[in-house]
Amino acid sequence: MASVGEATVKDSHVGKKKKPPARYWEEQQEEGKDENKVAKNEEKTETVQQQQQQQQTPKAKKRKQEQEQRHGNKVMSGKLDPFPGPAPVPQDRVQKFKRKEKTKKPLRHHFKLKEMITRSEEASEMAQKQAARFDLLLPEDAGFLEGDEDEDTCTISQEDISDAVDIASGAKYFNLQLSQFGPYRIDYSKTGRHLLLGGRRGHVACIDWQSKQLMCEINVMESVNDVKWLHSETMYAVAQKKWLYIYDSNGIELHCIRKFNDVLRMQFLPYHFLLATASSTSFLQYLDVSVGKEVAAICTKTGRLDVMCQNPHNAIIHLGHPNGTVTLWSPNQKEALVKMLCHQGGVRSVTVDKTGTYMVTSGMDKKLKVYDIRAFKPLKSYFLPAGASCLSLSHKGLLSAATGDIVQVYRDVWSSPVTKPYMAHRVRGTVWGLHFCPFEDVLGVGHGEGFTSMLVPGAGEPNFDGLDANPYRSAKQRQEWEVKALLDKIQPDLISLDPTQLGQVDHATFRQRHQDRVQALGYDPLAKEKFVPKFKKKGRSSTGNVEKRKKQVAHEDQRDVIKKSVKAKVKVEKERSESKQRAAALSNQRSALDRFQ
Repeated sequence: MASVGEATVKDSHVGKKKKPPARYWEEQQEEGKDENKVAKNEEKTETVQQQQQQQQTPKAKKRKQEQEQRHGNKVMSGKLDPFPGPAPVPQDRVQKFKRKEKTKKPLRHHFKLKEMITRSEEASEMAQKQAARFDLLLPEDAGFLEGDEDEDTCTISQEDISDAVDIASGAKYFNLQLSQFGPYRIDYSKTGRHLLLGGRRGHVACIDWQSKQLMCEINVMESVNDVKWLHSETMYAVAQKKWLYIYDSNGIELHCIRKFNDVLRMQFLPYHFLLATASSTSFLQYLDVSVGKEVAAICTKTGRLDVMCQNPHNAIIHLGHPNGTVTLWSPNQKEALVKMLCHQGGVRSVTVDKTGTYMVTSGMDKKLKVYDIRAFKPLKSYFLPAGASCLSLSHKGLLSAATGDIVQVYRDVWSSPVTKPYMAHRVRGTVWGLHFCPFEDVLGVGHGEGFTSMLVPGAGEPNFDGLDANPYRSAKQRQEWEVKALLDKIQPDLISLDPTQLGQVDHATFRQRHQDRVQALGYDPLAKEKFVPKFKKKGRSSTGNVEKRKKQVAHEDQRDVIKKSVKAKVKVEKERSESKQRAAALSNQRSALDRFQ
């Protein structure tokens, strides 16, 4: 019988190399007849490999890993990556962010153009995939108000909503009693963080409405027609009785612009840094706030201009007139781009959704009409008993309409017929201004007795672009954004009805310029030069070789022409066969008159 000491020596684990645990992605080896032999051989090879790895220097290990990566083996921590390559993205999500169809590349020559097209397509594809991947990080979705059985959501009061939601959301419903200097025009900043109030009797105030912190408060001692934030919350414009004034966020007057007199309404174009003003003298004027110059002054010859809005998609200004027409204007033309007869009476309010697809108007004929701007045709028409004096559209397509002291909110006004409002609320005075807060479920209402902030579930866009309008940005981030926005400023000459035309070629103008150039030079600079073979030494430029090269080039050119003609013929034949198939299908169909034959 062996002693205890001997047993411990025999069963000692020192010096033995344990086999690494098997991973689930490693294929299980088939067990053969001589399993023991295979296992022993494997242990020997593993011990030899481990000894070699211990002898290798760190540089040799790094060189080996680089070689494996170069040959396509994805190495991670010295092991093969079980999931090589990027994670797959669902095709439906990629299709959601598709920008354009692939550009047709030239057949021959134009190597630089080919390279540029491929590079741009690769960048576009990468951006598309990245957007599809990051879409997972935007789980926020807009929620709407839903009532119980047989309960209309329009009967739910604001007090009930504020009591039901959390404390932070409930604090967004509040009233400001400002009866001395009303009624009030209002405007939210682009980030939705700051609120600007302008009372008819001269009271102007800037508020960080979420923290209820007053930034500045002044009285201009003059009647105020409209107020508007400029590119950031540090500057705002006030349309006073005589002239247009620019103030900073501390209430200090920066500019008095006397060229802009009797201004009634204003709109700011953020990507062009343009302040558009409509006056009682029938003038539409544009001010470039980055350089302080007047870009355009257009006499519309349509009388007093007190109804105005902008199309956020293409920066076109929409004006409503007392004769029932709505006109579309650009700073590049002295005449209206489009004139639409919308109402039998005067137009009271106009608004356009953020996609630039739908326009909603209200008039003195007590009708609310929805138009498709792409075709300039009416889609829906609703009758309101007292008409709507103010209109506003949210990011999610909710429409708010003010009738006297009652504010009504509607859902899906352009997709399905609406019979009742989504929400309704009565304020203390006649409504003078309506505006949905960006990225918040809040509707601001300016009226004769002050200001009311309403809760409207489902109104705001839940996911914001932090590089464009970040509600939580710091002062340093705002300064950096301002510099970048000034560098990316779009020129007023590029404002047009269809922004997609900017990337297209004007073939008629190109042909006219080319003809003028040919007449001036006396020859066609774009004409194809006659092929002259290059002189080669050592007898390679003999007459026979030169003719061969000429014929080869001529055959290549002829081949391109033949390919184009063949493609055109195939296309024509395909269209003919499709038309024949359609005609045969129609002829095979039986009609009701066949029984009389």
